[in-house]
Amino acid sequence: MIIVGLTGSIGMGKSTVAKMFAEEGAPGFDSDAAVHAMYAPGGAAVAPVEAAFPGVAKHGAIDREALSKRVVGNEAAIKQLEAIVHPLVRAAQMHFLQDNRDAGTQVVILDIPLLFEGSGAKFVNKSVVVSAPADVQRARVLARPGMSLEKFEAILARQMPDAEKRARADFVVETGGDFDTTRSQVRAVLDALREQI
Repeated sequence: MIIVGLTGSIGMGKSTVAKMFAEEGAPGFDSDAAVHAMYAPGGAAVAPVEAAFPGVAKHGAIDREALSKRVVGNEAAIKQLEAIVHPLVRAAQMHFLQDNRDAGTQVVILDIPLLFEGSGAKFVNKSVVVSAPADVQRARVLARPGMSLEKFEAILARQMPDAEKRARADFVVETGGDFDTTRSQVRAVLDALREQI
């Protein structure tokens, strides 16, 4: 089984590309979705995150906006949060990989936002970077509810520049065009990967 790390800066179209991979037969593990589930009522991260950042849990779930206000721009707080959440995400990833190995899946996608910035690259066989022109990225991100220019710039500051990600990637999927063009790139990547099995 080939494990592919899918990454890309905020607003590059990573979720769309992950969905296309799944539709083409390569199931994906979405780290962000896993964190959302862990922050939901009864989630594994609720108690430890609330203990570390008192007041961020409301109605048995983590209030992401309250948590964001506590950690954005505070490197020590971000590291503390990551030390709680990353091991939980990694455990969920391991279950996903084992289930797919047992099912005989050929290619799986791990959607890892900070693939190159963190230690995620050592857990994958190949990497795919999702990329779009800077003006397209900016327009997509600023159209999101609750997003400000300041928040966007803070997120970008923690992410490796797009050009560097592209240089390190095994494959690049461009999302600045239409969906059909993007899907044809996804199929080409899968064809290339399946030839290696």
